[in-house]
Amino acid sequence: MAAAGAMERSFVELSGAERPRPRHFREFTICGIGTVNAVTGTVKYSESAGGFYYVESGKLFSVSRNRFIHWKTSGDTLELVEESLDVNLLNNAVHLKFQNCSVLPGGVHICETQNHVMILILTNQTVHRLLLPHPSRMYRSELVTESQMQSIFTDIGKVDFRDPCNYQLIPTVPGLSPNSTASAAWLSSDGEALFALPSASGGIFVLKLPPHDIPGMVSIVELKQSSVMQRLLTGWMPTAIRGDQGPSDRPLSLAVHCVEHDAFIFALCQDHKLRMWSFKDQICLMVADMLEYIPVNKDLRLTSGTGHKLRLAYSPSLGLYLGIYMHAPKHGQIFCRGTERKFDLSWSELKKEVTLAVESELQGNVTEYEFSQEEFRNLQQEFWCKFYACCLQYQEALSRPLALLLNPHTNTVCLLKKGYLSFLVPSSLVDHLYLLPDENLLTEDETAISDDVDVARDVTCLIKCLRMIRESLTVDMSIMMEMSCYNLQSPEKAAEQILEDLITIDVENVMEDICSKLQEIRNPIHAIGLLIREMDYETDVEMEKGFNPAQPLNIRMNLSQLYGSGTAGHIVCRGVCKIANTRFLICRDLLILQQLLMRLGDMVILGAGQLFQAQQDLLHRTAPLLLSYHLIKWASQCLTTDVPVDTLESNLQHLSVLELTDSSPLMANKFVSGPQTIVELFFQEVARKHIISHLFSQPKASLSHTGMNWPEMVTAITSYFLQLLWPSNPGCLFLECLMGNCQYVQLQDYIQQLHPWCQVNVGSCRFMLGRCYLVTGEGQKALECFCQAASEVGKEEFLDRLIRSEDGEIVSTPRMQYYDKVLRLLDVVGLPELVIQLATSAITEAGDDWKSQATLRTCIFKHHLDMGHNSQAYEALTQIPDSSRQLDCLRQLVVVLCERSQLQDLVEFPYVNLHNEVVGIIESRARAVDLMTHNYYELLYAFHIYRHNYRKAGTVMFEYGMRLGREVRTLRGLEKQGSCYLAAINCLRLIRPEYAWIVQPVSGAVYNRPGASPKRNHDGECTAAPTNRQIEILELEDLEKECSLARIRLTLAQHDSSAVAVAGSSSAEEMVTLLVQAGLFDTAISLCQTFKLPLTPVFEGLAFRCIKLQFGGEAAQAEAWAWLAANQLSSVITTKESSATDEAWRLLSTYLERYKVQNNLYHHCVINKLLSHGVPLPNWLINSYKKVDAAELLRLYLNYDLLEEAVDLVSEYVDAVLGKGHQYFGIEFPLSATAPMVWLPYSSIDQLLQALGENSANSHNIALSQKILDKLEDYQQKVDKATRDLLYRRNL
Repeated sequence: MAAAGAMERSFVELSGAERPRPRHFREFTICGIGTVNAVTGTVKYSESAGGFYYVESGKLFSVSRNRFIHWKTSGDTLELVEESLDVNLLNNAVHLKFQNCSVLPGGVHICETQNHVMILILTNQTVHRLLLPHPSRMYRSELVTESQMQSIFTDIGKVDFRDPCNYQLIPTVPGLSPNSTASAAWLSSDGEALFALPSASGGIFVLKLPPHDIPGMVSIVELKQSSVMQRLLTGWMPTAIRGDQGPSDRPLSLAVHCVEHDAFIFALCQDHKLRMWSFKDQICLMVADMLEYIPVNKDLRLTSGTGHKLRLAYSPSLGLYLGIYMHAPKHGQIFCRGTERKFDLSWSELKKEVTLAVESELQGNVTEYEFSQEEFRNLQQEFWCKFYACCLQYQEALSRPLALLLNPHTNTVCLLKKGYLSFLVPSSLVDHLYLLPDENLLTEDETAISDDVDVARDVTCLIKCLRMIRESLTVDMSIMMEMSCYNLQSPEKAAEQILEDLITIDVENVMEDICSKLQEIRNPIHAIGLLIREMDYETDVEMEKGFNPAQPLNIRMNLSQLYGSGTAGHIVCRGVCKIANTRFLICRDLLILQQLLMRLGDMVILGAGQLFQAQQDLLHRTAPLLLSYHLIKWASQCLTTDVPVDTLESNLQHLSVLELTDSSPLMANKFVSGPQTIVELFFQEVARKHIISHLFSQPKASLSHTGMNWPEMVTAITSYFLQLLWPSNPGCLFLECLMGNCQYVQLQDYIQQLHPWCQVNVGSCRFMLGRCYLVTGEGQKALECFCQAASEVGKEEFLDRLIRSEDGEIVSTPRMQYYDKVLRLLDVVGLPELVIQLATSAITEAGDDWKSQATLRTCIFKHHLDMGHNSQAYEALTQIPDSSRQLDCLRQLVVVLCERSQLQDLVEFPYVNLHNEVVGIIESRARAVDLMTHNYYELLYAFHIYRHNYRKAGTVMFEYGMRLGREVRTLRGLEKQGSCYLAAINCLRLIRPEYAWIVQPVSGAVYNRPGASPKRNHDGECTAAPTNRQIEILELEDLEKECSLARIRLTLAQHDSSAVAVAGSSSAEEMVTLLVQAGLFDTAISLCQTFKLPLTPVFEGLAFRCIKLQFGGEAAQAEAWAWLAANQLSSVITTKESSATDEAWRLLSTYLERYKVQNNLYHHCVINKLLSHGVPLPNWLINSYKKVDAAELLRLYLNYDLLEEAVDLVSEYVDAVLGKGHQYFGIEFPLSATAPMVWLPYSSIDQLLQALGENSANSHNIALSQKILDKLEDYQQKVDKATRDLLYRRNL
């Protein structure tokens, strides 16, 4: 249609009455000094309203863009609200209550300067000037990037309302005219605030406040009737000249127009005359009788005016306009206001409050205790109907209009009502024609419809037919079509049924009238097609996403907030809802009309050349159009649900898995106060930015000077918004937004209504429906939807974006990428059964793609393992074609089953072609983890035992024992070590002797652990691993020795806990030392015998303990009994006569007697130890050693300079050789000619004599030396005698 977008033929009112936005008003009370209480019965002023637009509200780069103030007065209260279509203003609503005063109707005047916004207020007793900051001063930057801003009313609480500079009482002289409601106020060019009021004397008085920043006095000027007046215009002359006598000239309505340094005050007075005053000259410049311009009788001329209104408008190009309303008596409207309650409740709290109120009312009116369920339902319906009727009455009261507000800078028109604010937006031509009253439709200009007059007449007749059908439909018929669409039934059949019903009930021959009107249409097929095209928003081009990067940053940032407030979003969405409602009715009626055309046939209506197929095509085009508008209408009324924080976090996690978190439609919605429809959510979160970027996509040189024309902008935005909402258009931003904002129930309902008839974005819808089912816990349904969506991969934009990887690399087919994303989603949600099912079905589509096969089978393995399906997990593992992935899964299988202690399954799996790998994994794990926390060695032992590989089992346990001793320095570790060695011995005993051996594990070896850092030397260079290690073979005997050593380590640790830290890895030699230090001499001797070690450390240690006891106190004696008891003495004597020292010496004596060696080494080491510590040798030790090696005892005496003891020993030894006490020296046969030869240690005796002779001054030494010499002399003589006897005997 040619003029569809060129003419604003009518306007549609868009209000928030259906769901008013909760607004928090801050209350302030203004107490005026000198005001008096209102007298009872004083007239009450009517409610009034008005508004103010900032001068730069229409500029694109202004902080005050699309920003305005509206106000309402009621009694003593002034309500002020600042609104913005771009940002949500904070603290933007206030209530000012003037104590003892009433605000004059229209007594609020708002002005702006460069730095301030001034609100001039007039009450019946006072005038006020409120000074508030200008938005440009509150927000210095040009770039408005926040979604919220502070209102100019934010700091109104800091204003001093009683400041004499900004507040003044109305003086009693000249005084305010009684019952007067007229007023005017303005700012002079000098910044003075002026208030004009009717005076009690009949003229006008002006109260002037000095500029707010300049000290000054308040002044009052009274404008009175001048005696000399000039006739300015033809027919306009002073009253005095005309000589007319009549009512008072008291003003009923005032208006002011400022020009340079003067102000013209226009007054519409009680005498029905308009007067113009010059404030500067204080004279009346003009008087005009308004009754001369209207037909009136003389009674009206003689009656004082009461309700006249005056409005003034000025245009620099067109000049000054005056609008005058002359009120005739007895035609006034009376409005009574009842009591009101105001609730400041949330939406959910309000619903609860209403429910409780209705239920309480119901219970209060029930008189019977028992009644049927049907009766109770009827009562409920009755009381809810009453409540609904009350709401309608309340809504009707709130909808009473108070003022019309027009913004000349943006052409925005607002209707200020008692309870809310509504906007007027242009209506499209189709809607205009359909909704236009009959009398206006007859006079409609057909050229505005089409340049072709015949086409225009056809369309007009078609619209008339549709209107006739609409007027004929009953409520039940309308509901039938609604329910047919909602229940996914055929609209064509519903239209056919409605037509049948219309024909049946047609008693006024309406159908004949419709048929007659159809006769006037020359080409109905073309007219219907034209109408359908006008209502169809289907397009093949997807709207651009994001702002044009070629635009400067400041432009893009400013545009990002354009129409971003909740108010603007609500207006646009209400407009969409209105259009959808109207278009649904048009399509409904059009569908019925087409059914009528089908029934009438070609012969009656269409004429030659019109085909039945054309009718069918139009019918099938109308039905989807009807369903589209029904769906948009439903979405425009469907409310969002509040989403818990944990659900939002879970949703964000799922979107991150799908790699969709960077997509703007999927960002979680911000907190909004009050109810919100899903269409509003979509507009505010997603659609608005797309639409604005599309509108300003082409860089314009004059963009910074572009004005914001509201009718054009709202029409374009609504049109583009409908394109984004249109179900059959490419892209599914609306559905993505619902999914991203967790509106799952609404999304599910939307898709279910869309699915039967719309074949666009089928795969995307199925995928999103699957997500809904996931959230509601219907996993199998979700899986079915995901599988159905797979067939559309590569055909739809959303699915293409879904499978797009972050780095842009395509690693497999699109279908496989899709399956990968869905599998990851199901994994995050925690549905392993569904993961296995989907992966199994995807394998059949993978074909020869071995990488995808490996990925899917790995996925199946993982989830079988997670669910504890060990056998299925192993089976999946064996089918993985990628050896690397297979090895990773095998490693995971080992670790998981070990952690679950399901070792039997792990051991008994066959591991075909994987035996070495699993052994390597277990060995690696065993060498990499803590020995006491995990039991990988025992697992490996069981693994080899199960397969009868005893040598490897023994090797494993021996290595385990070695590491326990080296790494686990605890008693438990030592116990475990002994058990390991016993197990290793048992394994070797099960093997034939010639094969009973193992390879010695490397002591202190560093195994190749996964992820371990390389070892480095002190220069930081990596050290080379040893390559020429000598292999050592351990046989059964060697293992038995190690087992014995392990038991001894445990014994030591049990006896002395401090030795645990060092015992585990100590060698046999080191253990002997540790045992001796602990006093476990029996154990130490046993260890020495096992490893064929000398007992010298044992004897030295025991000798040292004897020395310590010899010189120790009672504490040492008491302590000694513990270690003495640990050694197996033949009998421990604990009598008073026997001390610990005695028992220690006795133990030493026992050992010397029990463990004899060649050369009497142990006696020597004991005596050497005693003498080295200066301890006298016990007699039993001397006697014992004399029997075995007296010569060595002599040498020891000499070594420690014990000369006297040596002399005694030599003397006794010589006597023993000569036969005196020879049995004490172990001499079997003393010196005799018949006995074997004997000898003396001459070398030692010579050393003794030499030592004695070195100190010749010592007489004692000389005596000792002489004693030895005498003994030797005696010995020599007897030797000589024995020799002679021997020789004699030989010579016989």
